[in-house]
Amino acid sequence: MDERGLLFLLIGIIAVEFIVDFMVGFLNHRSANQNIPDELAGIYNEAQYEKSQRYEVANYRFGVITGTISFVVTIAVLYFGWFGDLDLWLRGYAPNELVLSLYFFAALYFISDILTIPFQLYGTFIIEEKFGFNKSSMKTFILDKVKGYFLSILIGGVMLTALILLIFSLGKDFWLWFWLVIGVFMVFMNMFYTSLIVPLFNKLTPLESGELRDKIEAYARKVSFPLTNIFVVDGSKRSSKANAYFSGLGNRKKIVLYDTLIENHTHDELVAVLAHEVGHYKKKHIIGGMVLGVVQTGIMLYLLSLMIFSSEVTWAMGGDTTAIHLNILAFGILFSPLSKVLGILMSIVSRKNEYEADAYATETFGADPLKSALKKLSTDHLSNLTPHPWHVFLNYSHPTLLQRIRAMNKLSSSSY
Repeated sequence: MDERGLLFLLIGIIAVEFIVDFMVGFLNHRSANQNIPDELAGIYNEAQYEKSQRYEVANYRFGVITGTISFVVTIAVLYFGWFGDLDLWLRGYAPNELVLSLYFFAALYFISDILTIPFQLYGTFIIEEKFGFNKSSMKTFILDKVKGYFLSILIGGVMLTALILLIFSLGKDFWLWFWLVIGVFMVFMNMFYTSLIVPLFNKLTPLESGELRDKIEAYARKVSFPLTNIFVVDGSKRSSKANAYFSGLGNRKKIVLYDTLIENHTHDELVAVLAHEVGHYKKKHIIGGMVLGVVQTGIMLYLLSLMIFSSEVTWAMGGDTTAIHLNILAFGILFSPLSKVLGILMSIVSRKNEYEADAYATETFGADPLKSALKKLSTDHLSNLTPHPWHVFLNYSHPTLLQRIRAMNKLSSSSY
């Protein structure tokens, strides 16, 4: 395929993805105003349900606007060869190809982020503020931006430099060695993310002694889960939305509870949420997820190696001279259909894992506290209780609330 054909293939992929996302988003929007299923009756009162509908509409319209603008800009940049123009302009400042690639991706990162800042501000300080979720200040927003830039330059720069050096040194065989680098990095981040990255943005404090910690530790002993690191993160610094997560391996294991979660839930509900997270650990979902992620990365890198030096791809991107950074960017678009398929498969596995973690919590602590916690989370987040099945299939890493409640009801009834 010549460079013109490749260009229209790239544009076609982006167009098809946009149309599919638009159609599925529309179906999900239409699905949001259905009657609440009997199993979820009482989650919302009339005022809350009306508010959740308005929140869904605001996010849907905002998503349509931002998605359309992004689509139009991307198509224009590709069609008029502006990626190639950026490459040509930067060549006047870069002493070599390695530095040129770093300049190119840095320029794309900052340009795209700066252009989307108005939308980020609107989403945070208009939509989230209007519905009572935003707790962030402009100072926090700016500091988060600065810290995010710092981490992107540091981590992204190191990883990108390693990738480019391996490509220049090993040619098409670079993928195997960079796969090893990525694998080590993924394990490292899983072990140390909460210790190294989270404190840059939030304050982590050990869960204080008291009834809640006693209940958590009693449950951990009951299920033989070695737990010493229980932390509370000040999520209320940015949002009223709540969450909890598990991270780390070995003696680096940590359970992190948002302060908003602790504030809005009973002790039994919090232990049930913890039991769900312990279920992920006991069922080896965390390790399994890392393995699948590493395998997916290996597939991606191998396919990248097949086109990394293609001059036709560079020309399709508007470049005059073979440039690996343009080819990497083009590959990101060409790979996106396969990436979507792999993402769907990963989501299927993830949803299965969520069912298993729910079942573990049900068996070791009881279904009612977990169901109550999940219902509260849905209410507090103004969640759509009736998402369209296609939207769930394509985009959800977790089963819907209704699916989880029904699965736990079935498990509870079968145990009698």
